[in-house]
Amino acid sequence: MLVSGIDILAKANIDGYAVGAFNTSNLEITQAIIESAEELNSPAIIQVSEGAFNYAGGKNIAAIVKTMAMDASVPIALHLDHGRDFGILMKAIRFGFTSIMFDGSKYPLQENVERTRRIVDIARSVGISVEAELGKIGGTEDNISVSEQEAMYTDPDEAVEFAKETGVDYLAIAIGTAHGPYKGVPHLDFERLKEIKSRLGMPIVLHGASGLPEEDIKKAVKLGVNKINIDTDIRQAFAAAIRQFLDENKEEYDPRKILGVAKKAMKDVIKKKIIMFGSDNKAKEALI
Repeated sequence: MLVSGIDILAKANIDGYAVGAFNTSNLEITQAIIESAEELNSPAIIQVSEGAFNYAGGKNIAAIVKTMAMDASVPIALHLDHGRDFGILMKAIRFGFTSIMFDGSKYPLQENVERTRRIVDIARSVGISVEAELGKIGGTEDNISVSEQEAMYTDPDEAVEFAKETGVDYLAIAIGTAHGPYKGVPHLDFERLKEIKSRLGMPIVLHGASGLPEEDIKKAVKLGVNKINIDTDIRQAFAAAIRQFLDENKEEYDPRKILGVAKKAMKDVIKKKIIMFGSDNKAKEALI
């Protein structure tokens, strides 16, 4: 079933687990996400970045996800990830996305508040939930790039003010994660997460979770993270599986066989994440 993001995350917030938000850009990735969620009886959020939106065509990828989600036996939300372009944000709403993220983290606080509040007002009028970001998460993902020097942790006082003034449904915070592959061992500020969660009480989003140690993920969930974004791990599994298959089957040219191997590899990753986040066997009780 196709539902809004807050429909899924409100229950996760109450019961203390996280839901995987997995990025897609084509049919096979979408199949891998939904099949994994169904096999583990878990809700899931399927994300489309601005880069994937432009690559696949926003209307096309929305149609793929919505068609499969409406036939799925578990709750699925369709989410725009890191929306910065106002035109794309409005297209996502028009194409039937059930959740959108406005990323105004590059702006000064007050401008971020004003721009986010405008998006919230528009989305709320048509029943779409909104994620925003406060603080700057380092690293590179698609067309989003933030250097180590630009990365900025989320200030708890600003988080309280931001949530109150914008009315966002869930908030992405910066506590030391990064987009893309990690070059070293990440050190997360769990005390900052704990304080922000205790003061806001709303669903908290963790970006840049690919490659994080399992113990860090579980601790973050315990401290109040309810939406965890995964992209790089899926891409790496996809690419590694295809490379190996073609190395071992040099004469193969059937894309169904090639991509079928990649889908299996992606499902292995996605299922491990679902179990790690604690959303397995939560589909029936996922909605309030």
